[in-house]
Amino acid sequence: MDLKARITEDMKAAMRSRDAARLSTIRLLVAAIKQREIDERVTLDEAQTMAVVEKLIKQRRESASQYAGAGREDLAARERAEVEVLSAYLPEAAEPAEVAAAIDAAIAETGASGPRDMGKVMSLLRGKLAGRADLAAVSARVKERLAGS
Repeated sequence: MDLKARITEDMKAAMRSRDAARLSTIRLLVAAIKQREIDERVTLDEAQTMAVVEKLIKQRRESASQYAGAGREDLAARERAEVEVLSAYLPEAAEPAEVAAAIDAAIAETGASGPRDMGKVMSLLRGKLAGRADLAAVSARVKERLAGS
C-alpha cells in the first residue's frame, strides 16, 4: 500500500474510532498534500509525499519550541502530539552507525577532500537518507568530517 493510500485508510479509521486529535492531524496532512499537488499540477509520488510529511513535522517542532518558550505548554503539547501522529508516516530512522557508514561511502564515492565538496556529498546523501535521518545533523557531521580531512 502506498503512503497516500495508507494516510487515507488511517483517516477513515480515526473517523470510525472518533479520535478527534488524530483525525485533525491526518486531515491537515491530506490538505497539505492536496495543496502541493494543486500548486504544482502533479500527482505526488512517495518521495514527494514524504517530503510534505517531513515539512509538517519540522513546522510542528518549531512551533512547539516557540510555544514552550512563551510558557504555553498546553499548545506545545498539542504540537508534539501532532509530531507523533505524523512521524508514523516516515520510514524507520537510520541508526547512527548506518548514517556514519553512508557519510564515509559518499565521501569516498565523490572523492571529496574539503569543505568546498560538501554540496556533492550532501546531494548523494540526500537521496539515501531522506526521511530516515535529520539532514541538518547529517550536514553538520559531513562538514565536521570534511574540515578534518
